[in-house]
Amino acid sequence: MKRISKDIIFDMDGVIFDTENLFLDCWRQLATVHGLADIDTVYHRVIGLKADDTRQIYLDAYGPDFDYEQLNQKASALFYEKAAAGMPMKPGVRELLESLKSWGYCIGLASSTRSQLVLSQLGGCDLLKYFTVIIGGDMVEQGKPAPDIYLMACARLGANPGETYAVEDSYNGVRAAHAAGMQVIMVPDIVLPDAKMRSISTHIFPDLLAVRAYLAKEGEIH
Repeated sequence: MKRISKDIIFDMDGVIFDTENLFLDCWRQLATVHGLADIDTVYHRVIGLKADDTRQIYLDAYGPDFDYEQLNQKASALFYEKAAAGMPMKPGVRELLESLKSWGYCIGLASSTRSQLVLSQLGGCDLLKYFTVIIGGDMVEQGKPAPDIYLMACARLGANPGETYAVEDSYNGVRAAHAAGMQVIMVPDIVLPDAKMRSISTHIFPDLLAVRAYLAKEGEIH
């Protein structure tokens, strides 16, 4: 059995926060009003991408005159209205992070979301204390599915990518972590894994509680 060091890096949206479903609901509302066809398909393509790449996919889908900035602002306003009571967290987040901390893991975060917003959202839920390194999408030139953000996170964590776990939900995120040479744990959110995702993921678990159970067992074995 290959020895895995105690380094782990998380994506944020769709892994820590249940934001992807919430944001998709907002876009569905706008799609109904503005007559946007196949919004689910388009949204699935942008999961895990940086803002500039997301914008381009919307323009490719709806034409060069599509007012992405205006509609994205509307979607964001709807999102924060729905999340006014607090960012919705995925089941098992606190339990997993607290366990990892107690087991001596170094924990990083690599999110396509801009770093200021990442810090704000994690801080608002009292989760910043768990992360040694936080990398936002605005800190790298190439976003996911390029490996840059994970390579930077590993470098700042002082971790060997090949011995480090990446916890991801999206196809783009899994591709990025795999390209960085990491041990990929996929926890599917909106989009279920296809054959390719299964082939490049080290493990696939239904939720973070299952991730915790696996890592607890691995700790006993090693």
